[in-house]
Amino acid sequence: MDKARLAGALGAPAGFGQSQFALTRGNAFEARVKADGGAELLRLAHARLDPGAEPPATAAVPDLTAHGPEGRTARTALALREATRAGGWTLLDHPMLALDVAGSLAFLEPDAVVVHPDGSWSVVEIKSFPMVDGAADPAKVGAAARQAAVYVLALEEVAKRLGAEPDAPAPAGAPVPRVRHQVLLVCPKDFSNLPAASAVDVRKQRAVTARQLARLTRVEEIADALPEGTCFAPDLPAEELTAAVEAVPATYAPECLSACELAFHCRDRARATGAVTRLGRPLRAELGGLATVEEVLAAAHGVSGDPDDPAVAALRRAAALRAEALREAREAAEAREAGEAVPCP
Repeated sequence: MDKARLAGALGAPAGFGQSQFALTRGNAFEARVKADGGAELLRLAHARLDPGAEPPATAAVPDLTAHGPEGRTARTALALREATRAGGWTLLDHPMLALDVAGSLAFLEPDAVVVHPDGSWSVVEIKSFPMVDGAADPAKVGAAARQAAVYVLALEEVAKRLGAEPDAPAPAGAPVPRVRHQVLLVCPKDFSNLPAASAVDVRKQRAVTARQLARLTRVEEIADALPEGTCFAPDLPAEELTAAVEAVPATYAPECLSACELAFHCRDRARATGAVTRLGRPLRAELGGLATVEEVLAAAHGVSGDPDDPAVAALRRAAALRAEALREAREAAEAREAGEAVPCP
């Protein structure tokens, strides 16, 4: 399904993505980092991830070209197996990995994967945001860590398959093979075009992502629950297409705007139904069983809701404080108009 085309057909095209300037600058920086067979990238990987290993004087850079994503995935697995057996440093430039997401294969393309002399594998993320005085924007680093954690999970699946082969690529009793949970984040140093790198531990992000993937409803279950004949072809009449999309349950949150092509459509639906999730998942969690703005306001004004419910009690307390503040402000304004002295709060 082409979600971008689908969003356009629904009248709510996706509005996220990098500018052409940012893409050009990012591509130029990545090309610089990987120049000369990835010599600088491997030097950073040695310094930040594996300083005890032999320095990467030479390294293999296998050709990963193949037909289609399935072919590239198979070629990547073969290159990883050969590199693990050979020892030494190997750089895989834009490998293709596959990860099962709710019963459907998602193809992933990391910036790079490094195979260390001991046969372990590391994910490399190359970003265009600066690393000033050895530190980068924590929010951007966190986003890069979450992205890299997905690649780590996909690499672990490849490692399991290779480890299950009769001619496993490591000596008996050795881990086959090990995916490192420290990834290499490469960014421009200060505001130059020179690369700087940092090791980022993604164990926490990996664990969270693994739990989220395990809890996802499988595609087959979603499809079985849809009305017979449901179709998402973008050339369908607007009414039919809207009905088809609305047959799939969706919970919009502001984070969707940076990750999903249908975010604007789902936001419109959330606004129309008064769903509180459009205000953020943390707020939704604080409100307990109150799922709509109408329910929240009714509970705050004492019209409905269990007074013993902590969320309802907090809303009523907040409403009372607001009413008191407005009353005091109104009385102060009336006193000023009458020329009376206004006491300090």
